[in-house]
Amino acid sequence: MSFGLNQAQIIGRLGADATISNLASGGRVANMSVATDESYIEKNSGTRIDKTEWHRVVSFQSGLIDMLEKHAKKGRLVYVAGKLQTRKWRKDGEDSDRFSTEILLVPGGRVQFLDRPAGANGNASQASDSEAAEAATGAAETADGSPLPF
Repeated sequence: MSFGLNQAQIIGRLGADATISNLASGGRVANMSVATDESYIEKNSGTRIDKTEWHRVVSFQSGLIDMLEKHAKKGRLVYVAGKLQTRKWRKDGEDSDRFSTEILLVPGGRVQFLDRPAGANGNASQASDSEAAEAATGAAETADGSPLPF
């Protein structure tokens, strides 16, 4: 019997608007790039070191894709919970494989925006409270205002 846990949770900022692509099968896929930041003090010099890690996030769920297309804009603070998946492919004319590890949003996964979107005039205070609490699970449910699952 084998048993495992594959779960990834991040909080970060979107590096660009979500990109939505059409698949040959007729479905769609959403891709997002999320940056997480951390800093530490270097032991020897005492200088502060800032580090940014980029994470690829992918969803094939139509309801969730619709929501991401509308609300996943560059700079938004977002909580993402999904599972890690590594893809392997080979580019034409190359002898070696390429790999990409991404967070896959599956049913039961979650995307929740943790900030208010900028208003039409760039003023975040113009956004409604319902927009600020927007969330979607992997089942593409609407905002429920529930707290983060930590």
